[in-house]
Amino acid sequence: MNLKINIPKTTFSYNHKIFLLTIYNMLGQQVITLKEALTKSRDELELLRFEMESKAKESGLNAYIDFSLAGEGVPILIKDNIQVKGWSITSGSEILQGYVAPYNATVINNLQKKGFTPFGRANMDEFAMGSTTESSFYGVTKNPYGEDRVPGGSSGGSAAAVAGGIAIAALGSDTGGSIRQPASYCGCVGMKPTYGRVSRFGLASYASSLDQIGPITQNVEDASILYDAIASYDEKDSTSSSLELVSTSENLDANRKFTIAVTDNYIAEANPEIQEAYAKTVKVLEELGHTIVHKTMANTKYDIATYYIVATAEATTNLARYDGIRYGKRVEGSNLEETYINTRAQFGDEVKRRIMLGNFVLSSGYYDAYYIKAQKVRHLIRDEFNKIFEEADLILSPVAPTVAPKIGSTQDPLEMYKSDMYTIAINLAGLPAISLPVAKDREGMPIGLQLIGKAFDEQAVFDGALSLEKAVNYTK
Repeated sequence: MNLKINIPKTTFSYNHKIFLLTIYNMLGQQVITLKEALTKSRDELELLRFEMESKAKESGLNAYIDFSLAGEGVPILIKDNIQVKGWSITSGSEILQGYVAPYNATVINNLQKKGFTPFGRANMDEFAMGSTTESSFYGVTKNPYGEDRVPGGSSGGSAAAVAGGIAIAALGSDTGGSIRQPASYCGCVGMKPTYGRVSRFGLASYASSLDQIGPITQNVEDASILYDAIASYDEKDSTSSSLELVSTSENLDANRKFTIAVTDNYIAEANPEIQEAYAKTVKVLEELGHTIVHKTMANTKYDIATYYIVATAEATTNLARYDGIRYGKRVEGSNLEETYINTRAQFGDEVKRRIMLGNFVLSSGYYDAYYIKAQKVRHLIRDEFNKIFEEADLILSPVAPTVAPKIGSTQDPLEMYKSDMYTIAINLAGLPAISLPVAKDREGMPIGLQLIGKAFDEQAVFDGALSLEKAVNYTK
């Protein structure tokens, strides 16, 4: 039931908000979609923010770090590594406690120009290094489908909030699947744009040649709307693309027919329920009139090795600035060296692990053997995608080999790294991809699949996903 209240244009008192919120809850009001939110008045949006904050505090999901607000408009939850002027932005780390962003990221300026407003900081893995959100300084976020399950990572707070009905939509960042994997685990939609299509200016860097900001939403159309709002050329980002932008949301077409590649050998490492959902989805796509072509791709072990060499090498360089002198919460020592050591000891275990690995692959004697070789394999991965795209418009792939694992169950870092096996190649190749839920396993946990597109062909990615979304009719 939709509730329409005619409210005078004035700022609500706390008691007034409580009264109106009680009415909303009595009538079963749910968090609306992004498209619907764009039609609401300033006062209705203010009430909606209050409702989401109240529900978030009651939920116990730990998806929000805080409920900061920057202006008026449709509220969008912001991952804690995207700069919002005047906000404490910490990348989920102890070392950045006390840092206040002095400027807006370009995506934040773009949002505000389009009638959106940043509302709340989303929990995340420390410096976006993780696949479970368990490495956050603020504690683990819980999956709304099962509070003993992780929400994925590193954008776990963003995905859990959207799936849990306590955010209309959110921004995340995707370095190796950190938007798509948590969206898959939490049963919502997560989209990674083509590298360079969305400005990285104002994003706390993990791996600069892989990072990309993107939307996490309740449905494909909302993802398209939010993508349109943040995509732009930006002279402040040297990797930003100046190719012409055309609105994807205004041109959505679920009736377009595509040639979609399926990779039979590629899914062999997924568990049986993921494989079953994949096979059923292929049949659905055929019934919709899409042409299916069967292709093979190289073993995912090459993707994993290449990614973790390239990503950690770039990470160790990017995180060198957090020394207590230039950036970071300083912990004094008896001399400069001890101050460095004490300050950088504030990094969590996973961040330290990746810094050490990055230093190793860049060190004299190993640079050619590891880093240069990884860059060559990265080129081969890109060529492999391009070869498939000579005959196909889209590629259908799993997002993760399993559904969301239980909190605390992933003790071996290598097991965590393997959870990214299906997502990291897309970042290495710089391609657009979207994850959407297609089924549930026997325990009711969401299963997501992803559609991968050609570089800068976000329209095909959204159109294909919209077609699939309508056909599978996934319900929470």
